[in-house]
Amino acid sequence: MKIFNSLGRKMVKFEPENPPKVTIYVCGITPYDTTHLGHAYTYVFFDVLQRYLKFKGYQVNYVQNVTDIDDDILRKAKEVKKDWQELGQFWTERFLENMKALNVKPPTHLVKATQSIPKMIQIIKVLIKKGVGYETNGNVYFEVKKFPHYGRLSKSFKHQMMLLLKERGGDPNDPNKKYPLDFLLWQKSKGDEPFWDSPWGKGRPGWHIECSAMIYEFLGEQIDIHGGGRDLIYPHHESEIAQSESFTGKKFVKYWVHVCMVLYQGEKMAKSLGNLVMVKDLLKKYSANTIRFLLLSHHYRSPWEFTQDNLKKIDSKVKLIETIIGGAKNISYPSDLSNQNNLWLKKFTYLMDQDLNTPEVLKYLITLAKTNQPDQLKKIFQILGFKLT
Repeated sequence: MKIFNSLGRKMVKFEPENPPKVTIYVCGITPYDTTHLGHAYTYVFFDVLQRYLKFKGYQVNYVQNVTDIDDDILRKAKEVKKDWQELGQFWTERFLENMKALNVKPPTHLVKATQSIPKMIQIIKVLIKKGVGYETNGNVYFEVKKFPHYGRLSKSFKHQMMLLLKERGGDPNDPNKKYPLDFLLWQKSKGDEPFWDSPWGKGRPGWHIECSAMIYEFLGEQIDIHGGGRDLIYPHHESEIAQSESFTGKKFVKYWVHVCMVLYQGEKMAKSLGNLVMVKDLLKKYSANTIRFLLLSHHYRSPWEFTQDNLKKIDSKVKLIETIIGGAKNISYPSDLSNQNNLWLKKFTYLMDQDLNTPEVLKYLITLAKTNQPDQLKKIFQILGFKLT
C-alpha cells in the first residue's frame, strides 16, 4: 500500500511502526457551530482509511479530538448568551449525529481537550525546563528559533507564515513574544474567561499543545498517521511537530495525511465566509449513501466544488448500485486475495493501495453494476462504509 506523505510531499510505502497495530490521530472539530460538507469530506475519508486498514488485517487505534476550549467557542458563547460548555456539548452532539447518519464509525477514542489539561501542563513544564518554552506575563510560548526544523512540513518562508498566522487566529505582533512566529503553549485567562490553575497562574492551553497532549496520552510518543484538513498544515501541525519532538526527542509522526478543501460558490467552504452546505440539509433530500458517494468520487488530495447538479447525477448511480445489490445472495466472502476467483477483489485492493484512489474504485463499482455482479458490489460497498438496506 502506498500513501502520499505531506512531509516530503511524495508517495511512499505504508509501513506502520509496530504492525499489525496502526495508530491514527485526526484533528477534530471546534464545536461552536454546525457541521458542513467540508467537515464531512475529511471525516468520511478517514473513516474509509480506517475501514480499509482493518480490512487489510491491521488493528487500528484511532483518536479524534474535540477542541472544546478555544477563542471561537468563547466568542460564540458570549454572542448567543450561552454557557461555553453547554454550547460545545450541543454542537458536539449535532456533529456526532451527522457522522452517524453518514455511517462514519466512531473513533476508538473521542477526546475533549479539557480532559487532557493535566497532560498539557506536564508537557509545557518539560519544554520550559529544556529551554524551548518561556513565560512572559502569565503566557507561555514556544520559541521556534530553538527548533531548527520549524517549517519543514509546510515548506513556508517567514513572510508566508506571518500572513497565515494572522489569517488563522495567531498574533505575530504580540508584545510578550521574543519572535513573531513563537506560539502560545499556555495563555493567561482574561476577565470572566474559564481558567485552570497552573504554575504560571490561572489560564488555559494554547491550540497546538492540546493535540500533542492527547496524542501522547492516548497513543504514545510516536504515531503512524496524523491527519486533518490541508488548512491545518501551518500553523497547527507545524507547531505540533516542534513541541512534540522537543518534548520526547523522537520523531513525532511517520505519515502526514491531509485532505483538501471543498469549494462552494467559488470559495473554500468556511464558517467565516458563510458559504456553507449543511450535512443535515442534504440528508433531507438525499440518502447517506449518495452523499458518501459524492465525497468519495473526489480524490482526497484534490480540491473540488460542490454543485447540486453533480449530486443529482450521483444519486441515480447510487440507486442503480443499490438495486443490483438488492438481488445479492447472502454469501460469505473469502479473505484469501490470491484466489484466482477473486480478481475483482484484487482490482479493488490495487486501486485502494494507490493512495486510496476512491474515484477509480467508484468507477469500478459502476462497471460491476452494469455487468450485474451484485456479490462483488456488496462486498466493496461494505468495505467503503456504505449502508446496505
